[in-house]
Amino acid sequence: MPEVVFDAICAYNRPICGLCADCLCWIMTVVSDLVRFGMEGEFKMNARLKDWVQEVAAQTQPDTIHWCDGSDAEYQALVDNMLADGTLEKLNQKEYPACYLHRSNPNDVARVEQFTFICSAKQEDAGPTNNWMSPDEAKAKLNALFDGCMHGRTMYVIPYVMGPLGSKFSKVGVQITDSPYVVVNMRIMARIGTPALDQLGDGDFVPGLHSVGELDPTRRFICHFPDERLIMSYGSGYGGNALLGKKCFALRIASVQARDEGWMAEHMLILELEDPKGELTYWAAAFPSACGKTNFAMMISPLEDEGYKVRTVGDDIAWMHVGDDGRLWAINPEAGFFGVVPGTSMQTNPQALITAQSNSIYTNVAVSDDGIPWWEGSGRKAPEPLTDWKGRRPWTHEEKAAHPNSRFTAPAKQCPCISPKFEDPQGVPISGIIFGG
Repeated sequence: MPEVVFDAICAYNRPICGLCADCLCWIMTVVSDLVRFGMEGEFKMNARLKDWVQEVAAQTQPDTIHWCDGSDAEYQALVDNMLADGTLEKLNQKEYPACYLHRSNPNDVARVEQFTFICSAKQEDAGPTNNWMSPDEAKAKLNALFDGCMHGRTMYVIPYVMGPLGSKFSKVGVQITDSPYVVVNMRIMARIGTPALDQLGDGDFVPGLHSVGELDPTRRFICHFPDERLIMSYGSGYGGNALLGKKCFALRIASVQARDEGWMAEHMLILELEDPKGELTYWAAAFPSACGKTNFAMMISPLEDEGYKVRTVGDDIAWMHVGDDGRLWAINPEAGFFGVVPGTSMQTNPQALITAQSNSIYTNVAVSDDGIPWWEGSGRKAPEPLTDWKGRRPWTHEEKAAHPNSRFTAPAKQCPCISPKFEDPQGVPISGIIFGG
């Protein structure tokens, strides 16, 4: 097959049958590519990206390769397929338009720190609080798992940008996965598809290879290779184990990039504060996971009637750099919120509830017969009957109705208190850093 010649059928990611993996690798395109790149169908792919996708396809043996363009049509098609096969369930479309429920495997409900490794050449470079595995040992384990793991499945290629499009402080990643659930969540959490390929051009990217595998906890590894800027994750389809742009890239790999390039990748929220005179200041805050960062980032000022306002730039991660003016500047690399649901109510965080009331994905919450999601600490009485997060109806009250780590994935642009500076390519100037927990 000619290396860079594509016909109209290829342009629509049509499943290709009866071809070996080496041939499948050439069928990699996005709906808009023929128009975007011109040249009568000549596809000018980033050479390193093309080679890597070819290598992964040859190893994992997928039935189909789908290049994600990030379009609304693609997202809806993926959602419709998952509704048909039971991966997703519609919520009440009147109260929660374009919102869906996913139930993960009960053995796959949170990040797995015990199976998360930093695979640096030197053990001391992994840091005192991380697990370390040698790169050779990790590659041997993971390559054995990835061999043929996508046979019978679709391999999705997700180009994505962490940070505002066009910003010189943003970074490009490419995730390969066999999970459509991961694709739709990544579309919310990052800027994916054609805009990411445009920003990548002939430049460099962070590759991330992921497969849900068999969801066997004994065959679950989330490995980071900082010297290669590589992520490999196998055996989990949940959260930070599978959405590789989040903790894996935006904190772990980015922290090494930042060290080498002279900036910082920090586990911090970013707030915009406005005083009665209209003057704006920006603050970062460092908090551990699950202790209120999102609530703090979306707080409503008790002095709002006096003209003091709070807006959200980011709720979890800050990429910080020293600007030409000598000040510290920060961008939020994420495009969405991946928030813990239990305890979130109109009393604790009304902004989050409003944000996640449309175009959002709920994972491992309970649901009423009329499609209303429910969780402990919602401030609402549990409806009867209720289907719990494991799909058992009626809920017997013997266990939590919603998993303690149940989540919502919601677009940040929907947040009623999102700052106009959220997508600013330059970021925002930081006046101070708050530490707590």
